[in-house]
Amino acid sequence: MIGERAKKIKMVILDADGVLTDGRIVYDANGVESKFFNVKDGLGIKLLQRAGIGVAIISGRESQVVTLRAAELGINLVYQRALDKVGPYLDILNITGLAHNEIAYMGDDLPDIPLMRMVGLAVAPADALEYLLPFAHLVTFNRGGWGAVRELCDLILREQGLWDSVCGKYFA
Repeated sequence: MIGERAKKIKMVILDADGVLTDGRIVYDANGVESKFFNVKDGLGIKLLQRAGIGVAIISGRESQVVTLRAAELGINLVYQRALDKVGPYLDILNITGLAHNEIAYMGDDLPDIPLMRMVGLAVAPADALEYLLPFAHLVTFNRGGWGAVRELCDLILREQGLWDSVCGKYFA
């Protein structure tokens, strides 16, 4: 069932804190914010993009660090300070022309539940809050910020038969 859902995905939408990051927000003495991203998640995102699968971010917080990471990864659809994530989600559908069943969404907390109920493939990282889990089609083995996004990316590429065309050169 998860494989069938993954075969239809044309866009992956990610929450930021607790999904792309490990959920920690660090401020130094000058108020400068830091977050921890996983480089393997970043490569997974690039692999999806090379395969023609879009990636977007919808985050409840606003952070310059997320803006910088999204730019580094070539993610153009970035919505921050989205306390209600449905509006940005519907905007993404309008911009892309995609249907609900063509979207995968990964979230880890209460504000993510409405989107998880709407998309074709709802995913939670291993350390998502337990009351979110009933809304997930898939719970990853990895925690947010520790490879959960990469796990989803690899699954989609494999299920769509794109793994060899995107990753084969690394094994040659």
